[in-house]
Amino acid sequence: MAASGSLRSVVLALCIALLAVPACRTRHHAARESNPETLYKKAHQSLNSSDYQNAIKTYESLTARFPFTDQARQARLDLIYAYYRSGESESATDAADTFIRENPTHPRVDYAWYIKGLVDFERVPNAVERMFHVDMANRAPATARKSFAAFKTVVEKYPKSEYAYDARQRMVFLRNRLADYEVNVAKYYLKRGAYVAAAQRAKEAIEQFDGAPAIRQALEILIAAYDRLDLQELASQARQVHEANYGSDVQRLQPATKRSWWKFW
Repeated sequence: MAASGSLRSVVLALCIALLAVPACRTRHHAARESNPETLYKKAHQSLNSSDYQNAIKTYESLTARFPFTDQARQARLDLIYAYYRSGESESATDAADTFIRENPTHPRVDYAWYIKGLVDFERVPNAVERMFHVDMANRAPATARKSFAAFKTVVEKYPKSEYAYDARQRMVFLRNRLADYEVNVAKYYLKRGAYVAAAQRAKEAIEQFDGAPAIRQALEILIAAYDRLDLQELASQARQVHEANYGSDVQRLQPATKRSWWKFW
């Protein structure tokens, strides 16, 4: 009986020991997961493997659980890229804005500005616009303006940034598109006899987007509007600028003849 009792005690002790092994492993794993360095390494591996959803999940866990660590600060920067690559544009912009606001002197804040510009730069027309081949020069370029402003910050505030050259190249593209839009609006006003509005939009295009191909037409609109307003001195000044930059051949732009709404011929 005594031997049988001893055997049962040994078996019970063995069972308890075996049950304790997984528990120890679980505690060990949990301890590792509680380490910000380990969490950051795991998230970064997912990011490098293009597993953006897992990277986002782990980075978000890290920043929530260890918000004041160096790893959390770097995670917030990496999250901007992870959101961007996963197509979560709004989250990427929000993350960039938050990082810029909370870390204005961070040595890599230029990266946050660059991705912020890139998100808006890469917004594409919706499916209906693509189907009907909408001319983007005629579409109000709100995102283009935001992208231009972000890239301009990179170029002007961080000229030695590794992203400055690419930002500058994208600014040229955006400048041309924005100038095209402003000139199209000015042309619209001119054709409808709104000469003051036409002159104002053309003038703004010239001042804001100097160097864009559309500036030549902006000058021609400005001259035509000033002529119609009988502002000869201003028209003469605009002609001089046009002649200095493009020669003396100024294309005359005339407003459309107004017709009664009921006439169709």
